Amino acid sequence: MHFVEHGSGIPLLLIHGFCVDHRLLLGLDPVFAARGRWRRVYIDLPGMGESIAGPGIRSSDDVADAVASFARKTFGSERFAILGNSFGGMIARHLAAEFGDQVLGLALLCPVAAAEHRRRVLPGQTVLRSDPGLLATLDPEDAKAYADMAVIQSPENWARFRDSVLPGLRSFDRSAIGRIAGRYALTREPEERSGKFPAPTLIIAGRQDHVVGFADQMALARHYPRATLSVLEGAGHNAHLDQPELTHDLLERWLKLMESPLPG
Repeated sequence: MHFVEHGSGIPLLLIHGFCVDHRLLLGLDPVFAARGRWRRVYIDLPGMGESIAGPGIRSSDDVADAVASFARKTFGSERFAILGNSFGGMIARHLAAEFGDQVLGLALLCPVAAAEHRRRVLPGQTVLRSDPGLLATLDPEDAKAYADMAVIQSPENWARFRDSVLPGLRSFDRSAIGRIAGRYALTREPEERSGKFPAPTLIIAGRQDHVVGFADQMALARHYPRATLSVLEGAGHNAHLDQPELTHDLLERWLKLMESPLPG
């Protein structure tokens, strides 16, 4: 499994969403780097980015197992934290159940809470600020991908989307993605596998997220007694691109909560 690593110290595993790659989350790195205590490991999920998905990767269960194997090999018995975005949030929940007390904390950024689309509680797609002039300057395929997701269209927001989202959208393995999408739901919900997760948890949702919504994430928070839940206005499924400052502030507080019981 391909990964990119920055820094040293406490391990933090970062897991991106579906049909993108690790670059989706690299814009968050200054938050972690500023703390000076975190070893950030950004992975490409099987079939995405530079990670190959062999014929054995046929479902989300297989992806979850592959990431769990990567974590065991990479971190051993060392405690580590997890951040998961969208589909990666579902995988992160699986890891929290799988590794239990070895997980220092869990951050879920617009996570998949209901795998089956028909079960999701979703708002309608909303664009709070459109920029037709900007869209007209873009490649039509890029413009469509951007317009399908951006709640606040602007040159600055487009630049973040271009650098974070488009590289993965252009490189995923369509055959592998088709296999995984066909068995998208985990066989068992992570929260059914273990007791309540006792470590600091952050759940960030976008008020205008028409992909996974925010209501299901609010319900999910009940399973995490130390959860901070924030629903960001002016944010869609890429909440960290739509509201970077708010997202960074919330992540910084989550890091502090995990660091507080640690020596040094």
